[in-house]
Amino acid sequence: MYSHLEDYIFRIFSSIGVEQPKDLDMHTIANKLGVEITYQKRAFRLDNEIVLVKSTARIEWMIFGHEACHYLRHSGNQLLMNQLFFDLQEWQADHFAYHFCVPTFMLDQLGEISVYDIVNLFNVDFEFAIKRLEMYQNKQYIRERYHENYLIGY
Repeated sequence: MYSHLEDYIFRIFSSIGVEQPKDLDMHTIANKLGVEITYQKRAFRLDNEIVLVKSTARIEWMIFGHEACHYLRHSGNQLLMNQLFFDLQEWQADHFAYHFCVPTFMLDQLGEISVYDIVNLFNVDFEFAIKRLEMYQNKQYIRERYHENYLIGY
């Protein structure tokens, strides 16, 4: 049982042939989504362009995940919107990045996994991996509790 966001990301990746952690190449994904990646001093999304700051591959991948949310799910000019709506979009993009950079369906395929596995397989930094593993384990706990309660009739 996946959330709406997890289903959405699964469908996007399935439609462009991204099935395993080794397929998570930022430039290939951008190309298949019709996005151009460029580099400047500040990261943002404008139309079909995602602008990144030159950094390590890990940081660029995590920022790309954030900006991909703005490209795929948001519209409008953040510079002109109410601060609360701007904050909401930024929170959504941060949350999206965890699921985009380390997709749940891929974690499910791996079985038992550690923070170090996430760092190495998904090319994210340690803090990002800790947070994503915590999110995944919480989801697993809820799945198990739901399944237990369903089986005993609660």
